[in-house]
Amino acid sequence: MTKKRKHQEDFQKVKLKVGKKKPRLENATDTTFKTKAIQIPEQLKEDGVLPTQNRKLNIKDLLSQMHHYSPGVKHNALTGLKDLLSQYPFVIDAHLSNIVSEVAAVFTDKDSGVRGAAVHLLQFLASKIRAEQIAPFFPLVSAHLSSAMTHISEGIQEDSLKVLDILLEAYPALLTDRSSILLKNFVELISHQQLSKRLKSREKLSWMLSVNPNRRVTSQQWRLNVLSRLKKFLQAVVDGSSEIEDGGLQEQKDSPRSVRNPVCISWKVHANNQQCIQLFENGGLRPKINSSFRLRSLTGVMDSAEKGLSSAENLKGFIEIIIPLLIECWIEASPAQSAPILGNLLESDSQQLMQQVLSIIHLLWKLTKRHDETYKMDLWLRMNYLVDFKHHFMRHFPYSLQETAKHKKKDSCKGNKYCVTSSNSVDHLLLNLTLCDIMVSLASTSTLQMDSGWLDMIRKFVTDTLQDGSKLNSKQVNRLLGVTWRLMQIQQNKVATEPLIKAVYTLYQQRNLLFPVRTLLLKFFSRVYQKEDLRTQRIRSRSKVLSRWLAGLPQQLALLGLRNPELSNQLIDIIHSAASRSNKELLQSLQATAARIYDPLEGTLVLLPGEAQRRCIMGRMSSELAATLIGILRMRSSFAGWKCQVQDNSVNDVDYFSFLFSTLIGFSREELTSLQGIRGKPHISQSQLSPVRLYLTDLDQFLHHWAVTEMICHSLSTIPSQSQCFDILQTGICKYLVGLVVIPDSTAGSVLCAINKLLDQACILSETLHKFLASCCYSLLYFLLTLDKEDAEHLQKRDMLWGSCISALALLPRLLRLMLQSLQVSRICREELPVVAQLLRLLMQHGQLRSHMITNEFLVQQIIKDIMTLKSGEVQEQWLTDLHYCFNIYLASHPQGPGPINTVY
Repeated sequence: MTKKRKHQEDFQKVKLKVGKKKPRLENATDTTFKTKAIQIPEQLKEDGVLPTQNRKLNIKDLLSQMHHYSPGVKHNALTGLKDLLSQYPFVIDAHLSNIVSEVAAVFTDKDSGVRGAAVHLLQFLASKIRAEQIAPFFPLVSAHLSSAMTHISEGIQEDSLKVLDILLEAYPALLTDRSSILLKNFVELISHQQLSKRLKSREKLSWMLSVNPNRRVTSQQWRLNVLSRLKKFLQAVVDGSSEIEDGGLQEQKDSPRSVRNPVCISWKVHANNQQCIQLFENGGLRPKINSSFRLRSLTGVMDSAEKGLSSAENLKGFIEIIIPLLIECWIEASPAQSAPILGNLLESDSQQLMQQVLSIIHLLWKLTKRHDETYKMDLWLRMNYLVDFKHHFMRHFPYSLQETAKHKKKDSCKGNKYCVTSSNSVDHLLLNLTLCDIMVSLASTSTLQMDSGWLDMIRKFVTDTLQDGSKLNSKQVNRLLGVTWRLMQIQQNKVATEPLIKAVYTLYQQRNLLFPVRTLLLKFFSRVYQKEDLRTQRIRSRSKVLSRWLAGLPQQLALLGLRNPELSNQLIDIIHSAASRSNKELLQSLQATAARIYDPLEGTLVLLPGEAQRRCIMGRMSSELAATLIGILRMRSSFAGWKCQVQDNSVNDVDYFSFLFSTLIGFSREELTSLQGIRGKPHISQSQLSPVRLYLTDLDQFLHHWAVTEMICHSLSTIPSQSQCFDILQTGICKYLVGLVVIPDSTAGSVLCAINKLLDQACILSETLHKFLASCCYSLLYFLLTLDKEDAEHLQKRDMLWGSCISALALLPRLLRLMLQSLQVSRICREELPVVAQLLRLLMQHGQLRSHMITNEFLVQQIIKDIMTLKSGEVQEQWLTDLHYCFNIYLASHPQGPGPINTVY
């Protein structure tokens, strides 16, 4: 009984009463929560304020209809989207992501009308969207384009080329970044893969041209369409590479020694003294900015597939695929073997296809020039493709058009059987010149005997084209001169080069040449002359044609006058360059024509603009050129640090020091003498406390002289015996400058700069030089403190002149004392007192001069008392109050000082 009661007490059942709530359990979970409404009124109103087009559809409605199954609805959505964006261009920025993604998605739509509307809309958007705006979404656009180019439907492939045209026109840089994918798409558009029967390995695939009878155009026309886009794409790649030079008048190298390749440095190998790096001095105070050395591009860390054609491996792989296909296209379009005598006649479509083939090869050849192993790439191209090119390309060279030229344009191509312009505006001369450019790039001096046969054909064609008297445009002339230059580099003897130069001179003598053509011819002759001038220093055998051309330049300048100032400037540059090389024929012609050029009434010099007149008179050379010449003279002097004795063309010490001192002064003795008679403003800055007056040079002359001064100081500082160098400089200053009343501000600043650079403990300054430098310092400081704020020209001199004066006063304590002693304020007018007070205040505040000013504290105090004596009985001015304050703060508070000045206010 007891156990039963105890059991019931442990497990008692709670009895619930009707109408009472169930008691809360101890382990119950609280499931209550509270909510609050979030109100976004602006977003709720957005749908109501979106602009709509004429069918009352906004941007969201139109984009949603792009997914409709009906082609008509999608077509209407695209046209409506174009109308809406035309009326409200700001909608493009707000919905750019959705617009780009939806439009790109219909590149592969089955309906041709929808694709056409998408192309028109893309053309409109390309003119409204900048490249930096579409760049984040361009991978998506490129993926849809690639899908369209490789689509199974022929119509989609054809429309993809229209999309490619728009993107190449608007965003070439963004499109060429995807070159590795798009180039493969180009190949698949005109060919298909096939196992090569010649190869034992079945793993490697070859490509062959494909024929699709379902296309709306012929196979040849389709290949022409694809190759024309491939040419545009490769042209965009070439244009986007800053390392590729123009193939016209740019020099092409013959040997691996002449190729400027960067040095690949392995620091581990270099640290173990297993790799020698030869360094050269830049020859100037400042490093050269446009150096031929360059760092490796960041593309070197990318995957080979991501590099595209910037990788030599990828470029070789694409050339191995595309060149055989291009040769097959050429074979289909090439004429029969039985060709007419006057040239192998081509039909219009065939000629266009052949032009595209050669243009693509020419662009690929350009791309090979930017790789480090340039010479090896040229050798690889020659070994693999020279035989095929000779057999197929040169077999019927040169080529001409089958149809005759129109009578209205007969004069423009008179006498040139190759320069025929057809109704489709194809340049047939450019076809032959492009072929010549490709072929001569595969030849070199070492292969001259093996290539003499087809090189003679090209040389004859070039010579005939230059001499037949036809009117050529700048593009043709640029390619023609490029081939001519390359032929001259391959065979450099006078027997081969003289006929080519004579042929170019025949073209140069034509009347009414276009300005770009005349400019190209001038550049060509100038370049040939400079090349010959370097070569004839060893072998004196000048070209007679070049001598005749040079001798005629002064007469051409006299006849040209003001009709073409830009062309006159080019003639002046060439005449100046040849005259500086002491060309006998040019100097004789210039002397004979000088009266007509320099005639004060009707001469060419008077008619030309001011800048051209200064160049024609041989004005001041640039500071960069002056620095280079100074560096050359220093390297030829005995102070260059040569370990061996240098006697040829060396400069003796007397002439070297005389040159440096004369350049440091910046003015000849006659010019300095003529300056002594100048008085008053605005050319002279004069103070009553200094015997030296400053002649204020113009800003250009001052900056030029200051830049040259830095190079002179650098050259003086490299001389081993600094004390002797300083003595020579001191002697020159005392002999030629001390005693002059008027000194140019640039000369005074340059002298102080040189003193600061050369001064050391072993140098001893004479009392005469001390007084002269003290006078120069005060004159310069007075000039700087009295400058007007509106005088923008002279304000730019402030930092350079102020720094030179302060450095000299800090290095030479006696110089500062002499300048302070010269401040005898009783001899000056009251207008100069505020300037003296401001100068003392600035000197006391300057950190470098603080200790020197404390040493001369009594002298400064005496100057201030003299100023106060002159101003006694007058109202205290602010500048005098500031002067008392600075003295009490910086000098009088010093423990050794005599105490503050008692001022009566």
